[in-house]
Amino acid sequence: MADDSLFIVDIDKILREKAPKHYKYIPKFFISYLKKIIHQEDINPFLVESKDKVGVDFLEACLEFLDAKIIVKGEEYLPKDGPCTFVSNHPLGGQDGVALGYVLGKHYDGKVKYLVNDLLMNLHGLAPLCIPINKTGKQSKDFPRMVEAGFQSDDHLIMFPAGLCSRRQDGVIQDLEWKKTFIVKSIQAKRNIVPIHFDGRNSDFFYNLANGCKTLGIKFNIAMLYLVDEMFKNKHKSFTVTIGKPIPWQTFDKSKTPAEWAQYVKDIVYKL
Repeated sequence: MADDSLFIVDIDKILREKAPKHYKYIPKFFISYLKKIIHQEDINPFLVESKDKVGVDFLEACLEFLDAKIIVKGEEYLPKDGPCTFVSNHPLGGQDGVALGYVLGKHYDGKVKYLVNDLLMNLHGLAPLCIPINKTGKQSKDFPRMVEAGFQSDDHLIMFPAGLCSRRQDGVIQDLEWKKTFIVKSIQAKRNIVPIHFDGRNSDFFYNLANGCKTLGIKFNIAMLYLVDEMFKNKHKSFTVTIGKPIPWQTFDKSKTPAEWAQYVKDIVYKL
C-alpha cells in the first residue's frame, strides 16, 4: 500500500506539476540526465528504508547512508544552558547540514531546529527539525513571523548565514557574505552565538559551474541542481566539525553595525 506521507524523488512528476504546458516538449534525454544528477535511483530506496525514522534518528541514517565519519573538536564549548544560535560556514550543501544537526541534536536531546529552505520539508524525517523558509513563494509574508517564532522558542537554532553554500572567489573557497539576521535576532532574543567551522569542499566542477553562471549573468542557481551529485561525490569521507567558544549576545553592541558583527563572527569561524 502506498504511503502518502512518504516523499519519493520523482523528476517526471515534478516537471509535470511545475511546467505542465512545457512538459511534453522537454527532451527525454534531459529528463534522464536530471534523474542521474539528482540520483533518483539511489535516493529513493534509502527514503523507503528510513521512512520510520524522524529527527536525529533520520540524520544518523543519512550519515550511515553517506558513509560519513564526523570528527568533533571543541565539544567542551557546547553551552550547558541556552537556547543558543549555532552558526556555521556552509562548504558542502549536504553532509554539513546533516552532520551539524546530528551532532547538536544528539547532544541536546533533539532540542534543535534548522532555519532551512522549505524544499527540505518534503523529507518527512527531517521536518520535525525544521523551521521552513520560502522567501520567494507564498510564505514570504510569513517569513519574519516564522523566524521570530524560531528565535523565541526554547530550541537551539542551527543557521548557515551565507544562505548558499561556499563558492570559489579569487582562488579561495569560502562562504559569500553572511546575512545579519542571526545577529539582530540573537540580540533581541538574548541568545549567545556559538561559531562552528565545518571542514570540507565540493568539486572543481561545482565551483567552475557556479562562477560560470555568475559570469554569464544567469540568475537561476543552476549549481544547486548539482548539490545532490556533490553529496554523492563526498561519500565515504571524514569531516571535522570545530566548535568555538560561545560569544555572549551582549558583545554585539553599537560599536559595529549588525552586518559588521556578522562579518566579525564569520572571521572567527574561519580561524577555528
